[in-house]
Amino acid sequence: MVNLNGKVVLVTGASRGIGAATARLFAQVGAHVGVMARSTEAVTTLATEIGGVAIAGDVADPAAMVDAVKTLHDRFGRLDVLINNAGLIGPIAGIEASDPDDWGKAIDVNIKGVFNGIRAVLPVMRQAGGGTILTIGSGAAHGPQLGWSAYCTSKAGALMLTKAVDLEARAEGIRAISLSPGTVATNMQAAIRESGVNPVSQLDWSVHIPPEWPARALLWMCGPEADDYLGAEISLRDGGIRRRVGLID
Repeated sequence: MVNLNGKVVLVTGASRGIGAATARLFAQVGAHVGVMARSTEAVTTLATEIGGVAIAGDVADPAAMVDAVKTLHDRFGRLDVLINNAGLIGPIAGIEASDPDDWGKAIDVNIKGVFNGIRAVLPVMRQAGGGTILTIGSGAAHGPQLGWSAYCTSKAGALMLTKAVDLEARAEGIRAISLSPGTVATNMQAAIRESGVNPVSQLDWSVHIPPEWPARALLWMCGPEADDYLGAEISLRDGGIRRRVGLID
């Protein structure tokens, strides 16, 4: 495993699912982990469990992201890794039937939230001479799914932000990579299943990977073996990637 002993990591959307699994794993390998989500109770509970720092806030709010970064930097004097995990699947509906406010919320979280996180950490990472910015992507970034116009659009935008920050900051030691985890057994996948809208909703629950798998992939991505993918997206559907991460033999 990649050694993150003493490193400082900020995980957004950390109250459950991939975010919570990632926070737990990174704490296990010695990182100081800031767990951020809108629910004060959820992040406080998780931070207490892992010895992390609870940060209640909304990634869609630029000031909240700046405050989250400042909280960790003031406490530890550094911030080595940002994991942009917070995301919304809804509204699951056709374009004409979608509520504009709900559609906009997906953009606010899935694109603006990633932008706000990157913008907040760049000064700290530049001053330190480097850092790692990982964003949870999706195969939805590469092709439309029925009823997912907001999700597909926002994930495509988030992938472009990974490419943009790589172009702007790789020369300064800042590593930016996207992870497409595939279908994961989380509350989001449960909402997809309940919608019954497209083929993804029809998948048997047994095919979904546990959230601990993307967590392990994110840890691997913090190390030099993932440097071949800077500015690009890693797909956890790829058997070769699963082997490199150590998920399968």
